[in-house]
Amino acid sequence: MRNLYIPHWIIDTIYTLAGILFCGFALRSFLVPNQFFDGGVTGISLLIHELYHVNIAYVIILANIPFIIMGAFQVNRNFAFRTFAAVAGLALCLHFIPYPQITSDKLLVSIFGGVFMGIGVGLAIRGGCALDGIEVLALYTGKRISFTISEIILGINIVIFLVAAIKLGLPTALYSILTYYTASRAINFVIEGLEEYTGVTIISGQSEQVKERLVMGLGRGITIYKGERGFLKESFDVSQPVDIVFTVVTRLELRRLKNLVHDIDPKAFVFTSVIKEAAGGVLKRRARH
Repeated sequence: MRNLYIPHWIIDTIYTLAGILFCGFALRSFLVPNQFFDGGVTGISLLIHELYHVNIAYVIILANIPFIIMGAFQVNRNFAFRTFAAVAGLALCLHFIPYPQITSDKLLVSIFGGVFMGIGVGLAIRGGCALDGIEVLALYTGKRISFTISEIILGINIVIFLVAAIKLGLPTALYSILTYYTASRAINFVIEGLEEYTGVTIISGQSEQVKERLVMGLGRGITIYKGERGFLKESFDVSQPVDIVFTVVTRLELRRLKNLVHDIDPKAFVFTSVIKEAAGGVLKRRARH
């Protein structure tokens, strides 16, 4: 049976529409009725809405337009067009869909408002656009000053929460910081997915046995680097050639791999690194058609 082929643009559109609906739900059902905030352009829009009582749908479009224009130059015009369409869709969603208010409990609002907002923004990113232009501003600014993109975003959000604390009270600002943190974690979860991979590098004098057990026992693909081991302080001139083994496993397999290597060579040097995304090779991931 032939696999069903779905064009990428259809999948991206579904991701974007789902992201718009989730963001609209987070704003109308949690954040706006309870005067809560988020970070980035969304936080700026919510702050303007609360201070000047302007319709949130109009504010979100106007606040994002400068960053969409930046995106056309910093990324590409296709990205800017898709982002504008997504932001306009979110504004229409906020204006016409009658989302109900779910709760007034501040802790529930800060957590679940952030979760649904993060899911929405993450789905939009997977669809190839952005519902919040703060990253574009950070990219634009980062090329002109010595701060990193993360530091720029952090600085902008600090200003937003400081203004919120002064105008609307410190408790609201603190709960909004919790909302922003929850949303950030949800975005990472949606973008990276459930299978978070870990790269493992193994340096051992028993590299032949390690390679055999990894491939034949765990069924993992491996990559071999040629290196040398030794160079100790008391015998710096003494070294031996060694095969440095690299493989990629899921978090659930990491402990089993470490135990396997320790059984072969208790003195083996093993270190890990986080891999944001991995595909292809012998990794057992669901193919995207």
